[in-house]
Amino acid sequence: MKNWMTLMIGVIMFFYFGITSYALAPSSEEIYRGIDVSEWQGMIDFEAVKQSGINVVYIKSSEGQWLDPNFEINYKKAKEADLKIGVYHYLTATTVEEAKIEAAFFVSALEGKMIDCRLAMDFESFGDLSIASINQVGLVFLQTVQSLSRKEVVVYSDTSNAMNIWNQSIANYPLWIAEYGVSQPQNNGKWSSWVGFQYSDVGMIEGISGSEVDLDYFTKDIFLSDQKTPVSSIITSSRTYTVRSGDTLSEIALRFGVSVSDLVRQNNISNPNLIYPGEVLEIFRNEFSTTDFLSRTYTVRSGDTLSAIALRFGVSVSDLVRQNDISNPNLIYPGEALEIFRNESSTTDFSSRTYIVRSGDTLSAIALRFGVSVSDLVRQNDISNPNLIYPEEVLKINK
Repeated sequence: MKNWMTLMIGVIMFFYFGITSYALAPSSEEIYRGIDVSEWQGMIDFEAVKQSGINVVYIKSSEGQWLDPNFEINYKKAKEADLKIGVYHYLTATTVEEAKIEAAFFVSALEGKMIDCRLAMDFESFGDLSIASINQVGLVFLQTVQSLSRKEVVVYSDTSNAMNIWNQSIANYPLWIAEYGVSQPQNNGKWSSWVGFQYSDVGMIEGISGSEVDLDYFTKDIFLSDQKTPVSSIITSSRTYTVRSGDTLSEIALRFGVSVSDLVRQNNISNPNLIYPGEVLEIFRNEFSTTDFLSRTYTVRSGDTLSAIALRFGVSVSDLVRQNDISNPNLIYPGEALEIFRNESSTTDFSSRTYIVRSGDTLSAIALRFGVSVSDLVRQNDISNPNLIYPEEVLKINK
C-alpha cells in the first residue's frame, strides 16, 4: 500500500509540476506571426504576405560563402511591404578559421541594409565534427558576427540539437527553436525560453505560390535593440600574420593600425606579453582604427627592382626590406611575394585599383582580401550574379 501511495503521489506531482516544465515558454507574451524564406519560395508577393497577417519575415542571405540568389530582391520587396525583416546565414564551416570567414561574409552581405531582427545562425549540418568542435565553431561564428556588425544575434536550432549538441556557451544566446506538430516546443534543458518558434515547415501563405513555407512565432525579444541604423561592418580589412622572432604585440598592433586590446580579444590571448614565433594571429581592422593602413601582396616580375616597387606603392625601400626580412635589397627574384603595408602618411593612393580574377577566386574572398563589401563589388562592377565570376575578369575595387 505504501509503495502504491508513493507511486500515486509521484504521478500527481508529475502532472502538477511536470506538464508546465515540459514546455519551453516564450520569452514574452507579445507574439508576432512570421515566416522564413529563401530562393526555394521563388518570387514572393510580400504585400500579399503582409495582408495575410504576417508581421516578421526572416530571409536567407547566405550559405557558406555563397549568396542566396533571391536575397536582394526578397529584402527589397519585404522592405517595401513594411514587414519586419530578419536575416539568417546557413553555416557550413568546419573550422574556427572558416567560421570567422563566413561571419565576415555574412556581415558584408548585409552592409547598408536596415535589419529589424537579430542576425541568425542556422548551423545544423555537422559532418564528422565532434560536439566540442561544433560548439567551438558555432560560438566563434556568433561572436564574430556580433563583433563585426555591432548587432545582436540569435541561434536557430531544432529541439534535438538543443538537447544533445549545444552547450551552455551557445545557450547564452537567445533561441529560435524548430519543432513541428506541437503547440509548444518541449523543454530542452539548456534554454529557459524562446524568442522564435518555427512550428511548421509545410505552411501555405498568400503571396507564396507553388511552394510550402516555414511558419514561425516570434516574441518582441527577436527585435534588435537598434533598428534605426543600417548594418555597417566595422571590418575594413582582415588578414593573418605569423609572429616572427623579436615581435611584440604592441609593435604588431602599431604596424597594422589596430589596438593591442583588439588583438588580444580577436585571438583569445591570455598574456599580451607572451607571443611565440610561428604563432598565427588574426587581424581585423575596423573603422575606429587611428591609422588608415592598407595591406596587400605583390608578386615580383622579371626586371623589377625594390626601389621601383617602393615608388609604385608609395612606401620606402627600408619598409619593404624590414617587412619582408630581405637580407640584400639588390637581390629579389621573379615569383617572390612581397608584403606591402601602407599608412596614411604615404603619398601614393592605391585604395582604388583593379584586380584580375584568378581560378578558384570567389567574390567574398576578394572582398575580404581588399576590405570592401560584396555589395560594393557587385555595384561597382555591375555584377548580375555574385556567385558567378570568371578567371581573367577585371574587377574595379574602390575603397
